Amino acid sequence: MDVADAGERIRPIIGDVRTEGAAAVLRWTEKLDGIRPPALRVPPERLAQAADDLEPDVRAALLESIARARKVHTDQRRTDVTTVVVPGGTVTERWLPVERVGLYVPGGRAVYPSSVIMNVVPAQVAGVASLAVVSPPQRDHGGWPHPTIMAACALLGVDEVYAVGGAQAVAMLAFGTDLPDGGRCEPVELVTGPGNIYVTAAKRALQGVIGIDSEAGPTEVMILADDTADPAHIAADLISQAEHDVLAAAVLVTDSETLAAAVEVELAAQVAGTKHVERIREALAGSQSAVVVVDDLEAGLRVVDAYAAEHLEIHTRDAREWAMRVRNAGAIFVGTYAPVSLGDYAAGSNHVLPTAGSARHSSGLSVQSFLRGIHVVEYDEHALRDVAPHVLALSGAEDLPAHGDAIRVRFASDRGHREGDHA
Repeated sequence: MDVADAGERIRPIIGDVRTEGAAAVLRWTEKLDGIRPPALRVPPERLAQAADDLEPDVRAALLESIARARKVHTDQRRTDVTTVVVPGGTVTERWLPVERVGLYVPGGRAVYPSSVIMNVVPAQVAGVASLAVVSPPQRDHGGWPHPTIMAACALLGVDEVYAVGGAQAVAMLAFGTDLPDGGRCEPVELVTGPGNIYVTAAKRALQGVIGIDSEAGPTEVMILADDTADPAHIAADLISQAEHDVLAAAVLVTDSETLAAAVEVELAAQVAGTKHVERIREALAGSQSAVVVVDDLEAGLRVVDAYAAEHLEIHTRDAREWAMRVRNAGAIFVGTYAPVSLGDYAAGSNHVLPTAGSARHSSGLSVQSFLRGIHVVEYDEHALRDVAPHVLALSGAEDLPAHGDAIRVRFASDRGHREGDHA
């Protein structure tokens, strides 16, 4: 099934949420997730309790991940710049945050408190005033989102969290809704965060009502390696992405047939010992996963750029040099000690990245995702008078005479003065 097919399936959900509000959100949640949450909005005290109940090592890991992400994303902040085009004429580019954002955190086969961090931190650094997190209710947790997700929200100071997922969550964020308890989920301007194909379809269907970050597809890792690579490391990194989803893509590109054979042996040995063995085997056996043998690394680089992987690892001699030649990738992980798993949790980088080849034209989530650049134009009379002939020439060339008239009217007195002088 592709996103267009999923779009047909979620069309009734979006329509119901638009017209019926919270009643439709609850009805579709119960139908699709098999659970009706006790309330759509999670009470603040439940968020606080989830944070209190965290295992100490998980709490410490979340706080470290938050600190590293905040450090990296703080350096992404934009500052206003004023350009003096001519004396008396300036253009200032202002960077203003989106007012309100909805952040989607998946809650299906796996639990992703790290996605809370990756969405919330850049939004907070950008200065977004209002944040709402949505995450599917869990039958094992009384109809609330997973406790670790709620705890991550609490650690980040986010207190507006909703127990809803899927297309109905995106629609609720887009349209806003009055809640059964008398509260309200106000509509957002932007929805970010990865989800399943139905979430992606809802984001596509509602684009225009809301802004979106991207259409996230199944996760993917590509590894470019030569004969210096450790086959055990390569196999482990391929497996680490394959455990996400049966549709996850895990691709090795190498100029070494010896390495390719050794990785195949390692995969067979390591997969057998994993927790999600069936899921991983299906992902690795799928047509989306492969071992690709190339003539040399130059050919490998062409494959890498054509594929434009969400995650790209480089395991070669002079790994950084090869990494800096890559043109298309969501994120690049250089050398033995920078696996994708590090980026997923604690490198400081963002793990919400473009998939399905969209790294050829799109970036991962960043502070910039939550900012809008606005040009402020200031020209005085002399500066406008000086450029007026050029504006008139171009308005004439485009057959838009009223554009020129908007310039002429400001200097109508000049014509009067010239006619008086002639008389």
